[in-house]
Amino acid sequence: MVSSNAIDDMIERAMFDADPQARQSYQQKIRDLASTRGINLASIQGLYEAAAKGLFGKRTVPAINIRGLTYQVARVIFRTALKYKVGALIFEIARTEMAYTDQPAADYVTSVLAAAIREGFKGPVFVQGDHFQLSQSKFASNPTEEVRAIEKSTRDAINAGFLNIDIDSSTLVDLEKPSLDAQQKNNYMVAADMTRFIRNLEPKGVTISVGGEVGEVGKANTTVEELRAFMKGYLKRLGADVKGISKIAVQTGTTHGGVVLPDGSIADVKLDFKTIEELDRFLFEKIRRIRGITETSSMIVAKQVV
Repeated sequence: MVSSNAIDDMIERAMFDADPQARQSYQQKIRDLASTRGINLASIQGLYEAAAKGLFGKRTVPAINIRGLTYQVARVIFRTALKYKVGALIFEIARTEMAYTDQPAADYVTSVLAAAIREGFKGPVFVQGDHFQLSQSKFASNPTEEVRAIEKSTRDAINAGFLNIDIDSSTLVDLEKPSLDAQQKNNYMVAADMTRFIRNLEPKGVTISVGGEVGEVGKANTTVEELRAFMKGYLKRLGADVKGISKIAVQTGTTHGGVVLPDGSIADVKLDFKTIEELDRFLFEKIRRIRGITETSSMIVAKQVV
């Protein structure tokens, strides 16, 4: 029996021991202990597929980015989830957040698993790579190098236990192009190529949940025409032999950091639910009928940024 104090000590050593080999050893001990406690890293793909088939509804899955004190914050999240009998929830961190918070993928996963052990949680733990985003300027100057960089981040995350990856190539959209297809081309090509790349890295028996993105946070809301152009190009590029994305993020009226009012407070978020309804209807009625795409591509994820 491992005491609570022992878990605290293990995660301290796993994160901060001066010896890199000791840190790695303690991280593995935490992973092994989590496995014996019935705690397993998982893909949320099956839940999304069930929702898209209409097997359940009127529920949402919160995705929580932890940028600091990850072990302590994750403990509170698990404790609250157990108290209120919360179903699925996602721990996520963006590629840029990993860099500026100095949280490599393996460290993030280890902290979340240690928190689950400490709070007596059992069951699947969903860890997601949020906004695995490409730089527009870097892609413009050297697209091959920028794609390789995102591939490395993705490989490292999957090896660490991230079984949910959101690819954000929406930064590559060029609204100066004359047609919607031309505007979305780099977005859907990279999204399709990265989907195939991820499928080739999947652990045996696991279908990683892959997300795509159309629209930029803080800019104009996503339109049906933009979504149609993206999906048409994406499916053609991907081919019928590869499982497609399970969800797609769209812009619905939110802004990074929110809108600061004159008195310093933050304005209420004004989500455009009509946009969500129109995009979702389009996917359900049109896209899922195309051969080679799963019904789960009917999942719209509104960008809720505050």
